[in-house]
Amino acid sequence: MRDARYDCRAVSVPAALPLTDLLPPIQSATPDPVLAVATRSGAVESWHRGALAVWHGGELVLAVGDVQRPVFARSAVKPLQALPFLERGLADALQLPAAELAVMCASHDGAPVHTAAVRALLARGGLREDQLGCGPHAPFDAAARQALLRSGEAPGKVHNNCSGKHSGFLHLARACGDDLAHYLDPDCKSQREVNAAVAAMAGLPGPVPVGLDGCGAPTFVLPLAALARAFANLADPSPLPAPRAAACRRILAAVGEAPALLAGEKRFCTVLLRAWPGRVFAKNGAEGVYALALAPDPARGRWAQALGIAIKIDDGNERGYQPVLIDLLLRLGALPAVLPPALAAFHCQPIHNTQHQRVGEVVCAHDWRLP
Repeated sequence: MRDARYDCRAVSVPAALPLTDLLPPIQSATPDPVLAVATRSGAVESWHRGALAVWHGGELVLAVGDVQRPVFARSAVKPLQALPFLERGLADALQLPAAELAVMCASHDGAPVHTAAVRALLARGGLREDQLGCGPHAPFDAAARQALLRSGEAPGKVHNNCSGKHSGFLHLARACGDDLAHYLDPDCKSQREVNAAVAAMAGLPGPVPVGLDGCGAPTFVLPLAALARAFANLADPSPLPAPRAAACRRILAAVGEAPALLAGEKRFCTVLLRAWPGRVFAKNGAEGVYALALAPDPARGRWAQALGIAIKIDDGNERGYQPVLIDLLLRLGALPAVLPPALAAFHCQPIHNTQHQRVGEVVCAHDWRLP
């Protein structure tokens, strides 16, 4: 009997079509609803439209906007891309600690704690920074960025927020017998394994269509409903084959143990990881994509089984999804009514002027009508 989590009937992407056909012109799309607004002096000044999907109990239980329209998932799929590395036993062979597994799944700040973890991960296989296929950029972390400026040192590839993922890819490519100079080729054996893992977790026929990400790696094109489904499987992998289930659990445990390695202090992902240590995976993707995997919890007021949530903000602004996700989690009873300060700062985001006066805020505007 076919496992329902691998049944492709609920969401599908025709992989043979060119991306221009998969992603039709925006003029032909039905506008997504307004999910969040920014106010000024008590009036709405601007707004963020988007779509949101929730997967629970083997089905799509909430669809806000067009959740079947394929989107570039960007870095939100990093935990899925790490699965073949674990399934091949590389984490055990390399004696990988939690911090280095977390940074493999990260869009990190480039702080010293992140670059040290990436360098250690490379060194475990005798790999070099110059073999990384991602380009250099300045650290997101302000202190690290200023330290580089003071030292006169140029940012390196290791400062790239995706350098952990690329380090893992290099190890996987070596294990697959790929030419390391071409480890980002979508047709090499290691990237085909990654593609197959993403497809299986999302319940899609493979191969999943890909574009070119900002870091040079393949980026996957799939519907939000499929991304939510993949994250629900990550949150509760018990029906999956044993090696994949073990890999999923190890990823959740690693980011629970080293939450700052996945993003950085005060970053949205890290704050969410600390709310449910070892029981959640929260991951941003560029251009307004966000995905959350939340483990089963009988105490949750609604939808107590594993949850997969995926959001895409149409204008690509991350401030559009942050208050929306927190508001939804409040409605589900996953968070306390009185939020901890770290989470409250993302639920209602103050807007200040140059005189430090609060002039408005960014808040969720969606009227939840949960089934």
